[in-house]
Amino acid sequence: MDSLHLSPRLSAVASYVPENARLADIGSDHGYLPANLLINNKINFAVIGEVASGPLANARHELSRRGLLVKTILRLADGLSAIKPQDAIDTVVIAGMGGMLITTILNASLAKHNQYKTLILQPNTDEDAVRKWLIEHNYKIENESIVQEDKHFYEVIVATPGESQLTDDDVFFGPFLRLEKSSAFVLKWQKELSRIHLILDKLNQADKNKTPIFSEWENKYAKIQEEIS
Repeated sequence: MDSLHLSPRLSAVASYVPENARLADIGSDHGYLPANLLINNKINFAVIGEVASGPLANARHELSRRGLLVKTILRLADGLSAIKPQDAIDTVVIAGMGGMLITTILNASLAKHNQYKTLILQPNTDEDAVRKWLIEHNYKIENESIVQEDKHFYEVIVATPGESQLTDDDVFFGPFLRLEKSSAFVLKWQKELSRIHLILDKLNQADKNKTPIFSEWENKYAKIQEEIS
């Protein structure tokens, strides 16, 4: 993968970036996403934020070899503190990290009363925690997708300011994903069913099938099975 050929995960993220957006890519690593968007004239400005100097240097190298440094600002900063008011950022991408870390980054920005026109989030874990944060902080989920890359499944969540009411199952599975029920969605949850089955077997073998934790896993198994049946 490079900035000319994005992975399926980053291609999915890129597809949701609005035309002519002023983009901030937080945790950009090699800078492939903003570089690709600039090369394809989808955006004309990007802020790249990294918390460590190594990844920031990687991004600088990629943007330099593509002749894109003039259209970007690279900052060593923690989370959304990489964004300055003068950047006039309207679209924020936070991709390739755990859902709990994403909510921590968003909470830090919220404390400064920042709200962005578009959030494009790609949590690797705890997707439900991200959805819960969005609805609790006046963001409406506008779209979602799920892609398979090698043996992993990645969900992309797009949100804009606004109120929405989601059921518990919408938060857990994704309101758009559970309606579409794509092959990747079904495969992801089939894989999770297999994992939970192993957990239940181990609890059974340990004579813990009457415990609250067994019931919790059993209920989760039943909920997933019902969703994808």
